[in-house]
Amino acid sequence: MTTSIAAVPPAPPRRYPGHYLVTLARDPLGLLTSMARCGDVSQIVIGPQRLVLVSHPDDVQRVLVTEQRAFTKGRALERSKLMLGEGLLTSEGAYHLRQRRLVSPAFHRERIARYADVMAGFAAEADAGWRDRELRDMHEAMMRVTLAIASKTLFDASLDDGTSEEIGEAVSLSLRMFQYTILPFGRVIELLPLPFVRRLRKARERLDAFVYGMIEERRQPGARAHADLLSMLLEARDDDGSALSDEQVRDEVITLMSAGHETTAVALSWTWYLLSQHPRVTAGVHDELARVLAGRTPTMADLDRLVYTRAVIAESMRIYPPAWVLERRAVVDVRLGGYMVPAGSLVLVSPYIAHRDPRWWTESEQFDPDRWLTPSVRPKFAYFPFGAGTRTCVGEAFAWMEAVLILATIAQRWTFSHDPTHEVIPEPMITLRPRYGMRMRLHRRDP
Repeated sequence: MTTSIAAVPPAPPRRYPGHYLVTLARDPLGLLTSMARCGDVSQIVIGPQRLVLVSHPDDVQRVLVTEQRAFTKGRALERSKLMLGEGLLTSEGAYHLRQRRLVSPAFHRERIARYADVMAGFAAEADAGWRDRELRDMHEAMMRVTLAIASKTLFDASLDDGTSEEIGEAVSLSLRMFQYTILPFGRVIELLPLPFVRRLRKARERLDAFVYGMIEERRQPGARAHADLLSMLLEARDDDGSALSDEQVRDEVITLMSAGHETTAVALSWTWYLLSQHPRVTAGVHDELARVLAGRTPTMADLDRLVYTRAVIAESMRIYPPAWVLERRAVVDVRLGGYMVPAGSLVLVSPYIAHRDPRWWTESEQFDPDRWLTPSVRPKFAYFPFGAGTRTCVGEAFAWMEAVLILATIAQRWTFSHDPTHEVIPEPMITLRPRYGMRMRLHRRDP
């Protein structure tokens, strides 16, 4: 691990005034990569803001776990309140801990187990209308199936095409807004009368009306019982007997709806792409599915046996982690990697950078699910696709189950080849989306 007695961490070369700001807006992954090359701790300064990237697993652990009280959430999550309110993703301090305490029971393994059949069922219906040899945007297809699963598990409801499109648009617009809010002067953009800002506000209003309508319906005396996450949130009680308000339930539902379906869809989109580039790995998945499932729809009981399928998803999230960067703001001076990082600094830890570090990953750029099949001696915080500490994704187990069941269900019936005329570029918003979708050619497999 690099240590230094120097007062200031190193920085990548600045080619012209404003170079860092332009690069952060145009190519944040490239900027983080160039910063990581400078050492385990590096920094850039944009106007009044100091941005510090820490890359060593020991420092990642300090920021996210052991010294997490020295940090609050970063700019991007602060600005995301425009869409998400005070949900788990954006709330802070004692309020966040209370919300997490109330929400966590809804994601215990025995509770989410009941959703396995829902996930596999929607995955089995995802290929309705698909035709052999046709071209299809698999990112859009995955967004549709994960949104359908989210609506059923959250609300015990099947969304019609209009409502589904509205929710999808609201999520996409909020993610698009993220590109601007991470910039040092991003707050100004939110106040401008720009068309997409107005569209975002209107989309939020429509989404609010839908969610508050569901909450009001469930609060009515004699309302039908539902075995869904919304009911669990409405029934949740703190130690003092207090419940979540309608606004608090709304914020958690919007957060789970937005972040939940988006991250799984992104992970699966990149997984289909990587499988299309590696026939040997695809054959390994098919062999396991034939051995374990023999053509039937997977269930919760199959998850522990789908070892290679899970390894494929783990490796996909190593190379293309949906949550590509985590931001924290230092509230006190803190020592990281031998440097004193002053209070007010925006501290970044990046799964995208850590997951590709050749010190911890042999042939780090190579897609190799086999690396997950044997014990490893790499540091724990060389891999953290769902975050860590008190801000670890509360739905991690839900997301793993969903991703494995969808992949296993669809891969039994289809393989996909990437359309060579279609450009594949990671777009780092809140999640690491494929910028132009994921256009692939469908190939129906023989039963």
